[in-house]
Amino acid sequence: MRLAIIGGGGWGTALSIVLAPRFERVRLWVYEQDLAERMQNSRENDVFLPGARLKDNVAVSSVLAEAVEDAGIVLGVMPSHHARRVYDDLLPFLTEDMLIVSATKGLENGTLLRMSQVINDVVGNRFPPRTGVLSGPTFAREVVRGEPAAVVIASHDIGLARTVQAAFSGPTFRLYTNSDPVGVEFGAALKNVIAIAAGVCAGLGLGANTVAALITRGLAEITRMAVAAGGQSQTLAGLAGLGDLVLTCTGELSRNRTVGFRLGRGEKLAEILGGMRMVAEGVQTTYAAMELCQRLAVELPITLQVHAILRQGRDPRAALRELMERSLKDE
Repeated sequence: MRLAIIGGGGWGTALSIVLAPRFERVRLWVYEQDLAERMQNSRENDVFLPGARLKDNVAVSSVLAEAVEDAGIVLGVMPSHHARRVYDDLLPFLTEDMLIVSATKGLENGTLLRMSQVINDVVGNRFPPRTGVLSGPTFAREVVRGEPAAVVIASHDIGLARTVQAAFSGPTFRLYTNSDPVGVEFGAALKNVIAIAAGVCAGLGLGANTVAALITRGLAEITRMAVAAGGQSQTLAGLAGLGDLVLTCTGELSRNRTVGFRLGRGEKLAEILGGMRMVAEGVQTTYAAMELCQRLAVELPITLQVHAILRQGRDPRAALRELMERSLKDE
């Protein structure tokens, strides 16, 4: 089976490296033509993952038709706010026998759709797509160093999940199957919002007690939202929920935690984002999550305060005080 990876950021590049030994051929689509040409020649992504060398069987292209030609699995790793456009552009080159797996973490602004729903919305105009979602606690730099990592492949189509599990699993990259893509995608998206809050706490100089409480209550928020949308609570206790949440809230490689840290230190959001080359999905996801929680009538107090900091410029200490002084209740 041949693999096409759509998205040449840090995670897409890392996946091309770790999965290359499992496939005869991997094609990596990179949006920027100049970067794609440099990567093909130098065998390195000097923008998003410098120092990590591509395997010999990885071909880099900025042409979508070339990237997905004869692919058995199409793995989407583009930012969430570009997903619909990229899948629209991909549509003429997709076939019914391809397995389409989303590794994008986020919600679509406006529609509030999960990424697998975006795929169904776009590709369903031609044929019913076979879709799955890939998520779990992973930093690209650690994966390409060969450090052991475990993730989840979730799909309503258990045959697809098992096919991807067998194709992707290797000595340092272990996949577990799951039948709850709704829960997995909400865990993947909303953990970035909580990670911004965790970064704010670190920027304010707060310690482990605060972060532990934040992670625990953040998991409760994510679980409430996922269940209200049709997901299963036990999914959020696994790799795509608690596992990814802990990693993103505590790891210094987390872009969303970094945004929060700098906000906690008093920097302005526009300045922070203006200096970042890589995408911090949690910012846009916060806006979408606030709309969705109103639609589903779900209470998300941490997300509400993160939204106030991002959108209204609320002082982080005032946001924290409001969280702590809410009416008392049972756990």
